[in-house]
Amino acid sequence: MIKSFLYKVIERRHFWRYASFNEIAELYASRTIRVIAMNIVSGFTSVYLYEAGFSLQFIMWFWLYFYLLKIPCTFISGYFVARFGPKHGILVSNLLYVPSMAALGLMPQFGIISIIAWGIFMAMSASMYHISYMIDFSKVKNIEHAGKEIAFMNILEKIAIGISPIVGGVIAYWFGLQIVIWVAALLFAVSALPLIKLIEPVRTHQTIEYSGYPWRETLPSISAQTGVGFDYVTTGIVWSLFIVIVVFPGVGWDVYIRLGVLSSVTILAAVAASYTYGKLIDKSKGGSLLNLSVLANAVVHAFRPFVSTAPSIVGINIANEVATMGYNMAFMRGVFDTADLSGHRILYLCLSDIVANVGAAIACIVLLACTIMLGDIEGLRVFFFFAAGFVLLIGTAHFRIYRK
Repeated sequence: MIKSFLYKVIERRHFWRYASFNEIAELYASRTIRVIAMNIVSGFTSVYLYEAGFSLQFIMWFWLYFYLLKIPCTFISGYFVARFGPKHGILVSNLLYVPSMAALGLMPQFGIISIIAWGIFMAMSASMYHISYMIDFSKVKNIEHAGKEIAFMNILEKIAIGISPIVGGVIAYWFGLQIVIWVAALLFAVSALPLIKLIEPVRTHQTIEYSGYPWRETLPSISAQTGVGFDYVTTGIVWSLFIVIVVFPGVGWDVYIRLGVLSSVTILAAVAASYTYGKLIDKSKGGSLLNLSVLANAVVHAFRPFVSTAPSIVGINIANEVATMGYNMAFMRGVFDTADLSGHRILYLCLSDIVANVGAAIACIVLLACTIMLGDIEGLRVFFFFAAGFVLLIGTAHFRIYRK
């Protein structure tokens, strides 16, 4: 059903040049199922560990090691994609997430061993998927309408993201988070099915060449990825923990429903923003969008420590969604253009992802330092001020496409 719907929409819009409509529908059917699988559980994993009795510092040490592990995994993923192609990489990534979810589901029985296995398989899967998907999309996009295509991708994802946390929260409340985890594992397996018939959009059996790489042209956008990684940890991990530890302490297991609802209310703003931002990018206003969105995102982080009620959480979530999507879409457009111009698409995207993981690891270190010195609650509050300053690095990318 998902594949049929995507086929009709994409064929009518004529977005793609290098792949058939049927192949793109298969890719996006797989991605939609993966996004649902990720988001019925991903927003709750840190909270799950916290509610299970693990300390905030233990959780952040886990994420620090996770992002450090992703760095070598990204290199391995780059070589795999160069050899076998991005669709094979996506297929392997989806299958790798099944044992990851299984390990997390067995955490009550096996404890720390399950957490380690979960982290290892998740790091391998996440690295492989991000590199594969970015290379695939970078290759098949339409240069004239890339902003519109990114908008379509975001709208599709945000609809799935908007629905899945509520579904996951309800299932977690009634049946426990372990059931949600097993459902996610099943969905990851199902998401691999549309990719069984693989036709690669890029040349396979490639080698990654380091000689002649345009460091001067690509280094600004690569270094700016530290801000992207820092922001991802701030919004995706720390914010959920802040809500549970500071805003709703001692709520109990119904916290999953609250988190699900609070995460899902942004869907309308996300869809509207995606459509608008896509048009702005295609009208050569992506540079202004990037700078203004980064500044807005920094302001949002600066206000997070003062949040104390559900309505204020909703307001922050909506503001963050609008700001983050603005810089993310404009940044992604610049990344794809740089990948095209570099002549080293796979190496450039691998280096970008590695530096983003470094930024995420730095965020974990900063939060650990804050909590060790100030305690959990005050440490979380102070961390957001560091985040407000650090994310400004995203605006230093200086993409060539925005200098015209």
